[in-house]
Amino acid sequence: MIYSDEMLRAILRRTRRVAVVGVSMNPVRPSYYVARYLSLKGYDVVPVNPRHAGEALFGQTVRGSLGDVDQEVDMVDIFRRSEAVPPIVEEALVCFPVLQTIWMQIGVQHAEAAAKAEARGVTVVQNRCPKIEYQRLHGELRMGGFATGVISSKL
Repeated sequence: MIYSDEMLRAILRRTRRVAVVGVSMNPVRPSYYVARYLSLKGYDVVPVNPRHAGEALFGQTVRGSLGDVDQEVDMVDIFRRSEAVPPIVEEALVCFPVLQTIWMQIGVQHAEAAAKAEARGVTVVQNRCPKIEYQRLHGELRMGGFATGVISSKL
């Protein structure tokens, strides 16, 4: 899928609260550092993982499911296998009447679930990472040595 920079920028600009489904408590897991990065960028991150329900992460209580989130969220970021997506999207559509975005992480796609969300007016992004897109759109990837335009094997 091709998403314009304008579309991705608009999503990241309008989003305030993100439920991260499948977040890990392990700091070396991508779901952990993506959620941490988003929280450091000012997003209100609501961690969702049934294995860690009730524990604290990034100053928030981990919820067991989206149904346990007691506030509206703007975006649901899915860190689960593609086959797990449909019930997550179903729950998100029921729990959050004004949900704006379903974001599926790199490697996560589900056309039918995406179509169902889009039919309800929810923007869907598949097979992308909000952390990477935020960094790319804000020029932060250069800080890590990416997209510098310089090719070198020297350290």
